[in-house]
Amino acid sequence: MLRSWYDDQPYIYGAGLGVPESADPNMTIKDPTPPYLAPHDVYSTARSMGPTPKVNLNYNLTWIFSVDSGFSYLVRLHFCEVSQNITNINQRVFSIFLNNQTAEEQADVVAWANGHNGTPVHKDYVVLIPGGSPQSDMWLALHPNPELKSQYYDALLNGVEIFKIASADGNLAGPNPTPAPKQEVIDPSLVRPSSGSGHSKSQKAIIAGGVSGGAVIALVVGFCVVAASRRRRHGKEASSSDGPSGWLPLSLYGNSHSAGSAKTNTTGSYTSSLPSNLCRHFSFAEIKSATNNFDEALLLGVGGFGKVYKGEIDGGTTKVAIKRGNPLSEQGVHEFQTEIEMLSKLRHRHLVSLIGYCEENCEMILVYDYMAHGTLREHLYKTQKPPLPWKQRLEICIGAARGLHYLHTGAKHTIIHRDVKTTNILLDEKWVAKVSDFGLSKTGPTLDHTHVSTVVKGSFGYLDPEYFRRQQLTEKSDVYSFGVVLFEILCARPALNPTLAKEQVSLAEWAAHCHKKGILDQILDPYLKGKIAPECFKKFAETAMKCVSDQGIERPSMGDVLWNLEFALQLQESAEESGKGIGGADGEEVAFNAASKGKKDPDASSGFDGNITDSRSTGMSMSIGGRSLASEDSDGLTPSAVFSQIMNPKGR
Repeated sequence: MLRSWYDDQPYIYGAGLGVPESADPNMTIKDPTPPYLAPHDVYSTARSMGPTPKVNLNYNLTWIFSVDSGFSYLVRLHFCEVSQNITNINQRVFSIFLNNQTAEEQADVVAWANGHNGTPVHKDYVVLIPGGSPQSDMWLALHPNPELKSQYYDALLNGVEIFKIASADGNLAGPNPTPAPKQEVIDPSLVRPSSGSGHSKSQKAIIAGGVSGGAVIALVVGFCVVAASRRRRHGKEASSSDGPSGWLPLSLYGNSHSAGSAKTNTTGSYTSSLPSNLCRHFSFAEIKSATNNFDEALLLGVGGFGKVYKGEIDGGTTKVAIKRGNPLSEQGVHEFQTEIEMLSKLRHRHLVSLIGYCEENCEMILVYDYMAHGTLREHLYKTQKPPLPWKQRLEICIGAARGLHYLHTGAKHTIIHRDVKTTNILLDEKWVAKVSDFGLSKTGPTLDHTHVSTVVKGSFGYLDPEYFRRQQLTEKSDVYSFGVVLFEILCARPALNPTLAKEQVSLAEWAAHCHKKGILDQILDPYLKGKIAPECFKKFAETAMKCVSDQGIERPSMGDVLWNLEFALQLQESAEESGKGIGGADGEEVAFNAASKGKKDPDASSGFDGNITDSRSTGMSMSIGGRSLASEDSDGLTPSAVFSQIMNPKGR
């Protein structure tokens, strides 16, 4: 096949250029099957991410190619493990993304080559580029996959070929992308020998004449007849999909080959499962109109998924928040689909409402109800906004607890949020708390199981340590994260603050230490001093402490947490009505210290053991009087209706 091969560096996106590798001189690179698949130099040189695992886990190795819109493209990726140190399966495992969709979640070149290095392998995918502008960008990204805990957190690519596939009428019209200037064939002797990604301390890529010996690109101008005929044979399958544009694995047709084996690696086809019947589908034109073409003046914030804009739809009658996915974000199509599938089926007063979505032009856009007061975190610290009164903070806690309790018990299946934090608790114009961001959510265990085994995901500072250790997810993981949120609300500081002394970096650990020493009141938000009833403080602190217990079995359910927070609110209201312990009374400091030390009060509720010890030394699970509470539905019950869940349960 007559093809021209180019150096890949002009197509690399961002500062993460990776490092070139070449096969060790003592390694024999097998010839590909068939032999005309690619030149020998393609398989004897590669580009990897580099020798530093911590750096590799924080970015993608990304290439961008300009292609004509309105066509399908066959993307052929060439692999050959060139490191002499990598000879076994699960030493270098990575994910492959095409146009921000997962093509391979666990790419293992040695596994594809039947346990051998130095064996060429290629993988074929079809990428659908929707029409619109004359040219579009096609993204290819690699990222280490930490799920299998492989030896090297690294990724590898030897070569890329992109074939334009004729449309159903045989049309290939449209200007082809202009390739980079033709460069010299890479001399493998100018590239560093590969010695594995995790052990090299000071390796420098040798660049000759501005050409690095990394992965190489074949941009095919005279398009392959085989590719076109394949399109005609399978045109029905490829063109009949109404789902989102994205990749289709050609191994579906038995076209994934290894030089060492003729065995076919089949994978399922990609189909859209987005519930268009349950929420509204927006066109990209509608989204651009709603945001004034993504005017930065309408920017509300930037999150892990992408930017969030304020917008107006339906002729300006409805205000919305529009979240636009960032192609470089670690959150991708899976989180996008999970968010839609979860929120389109859930309706609750304390869950944010999803209005619709847009997936045109390879975009991932979500449209929500507009939350006038933004995130809870915006009102706690690092802000110019006035601090929230204590009662209002309690009511926000209760609202968020109701939302989480509904997820755990009120839906058809238990739903575990997995990313509970103050930026994912939103406040509407009436200061009603609503839990948001369900991209990491997971359906909980069935009655026959106690947990879901899954890869650890979440936010540092809020992550359940037991989930992190055992990779077993339960609803108690949400309880732990919510406990951290309670301490954030009480102390008005971040869950993690690396600028503090080592023992104070983690809010959960520092609060547990202070509670054990009886000095929790010393890390209280200064604005709240003299404004919290001691008994309310005691109940709130006990609740938060139990939530962040090291062992999940020691933590209360969200129903029990809700019960105790409502009781804490009642204690606060009673104290305000009577004037006891509020507003700088003489005995306030003594009362706070007694509450912080957890001394037993015979008149207090027996919801938790009054003598709270360090979370790692307790060994008993406590429930609140044996009660399990149902959650509030959207019937407008006010948070101050203490024990309303017991007297009038509304769980669905």
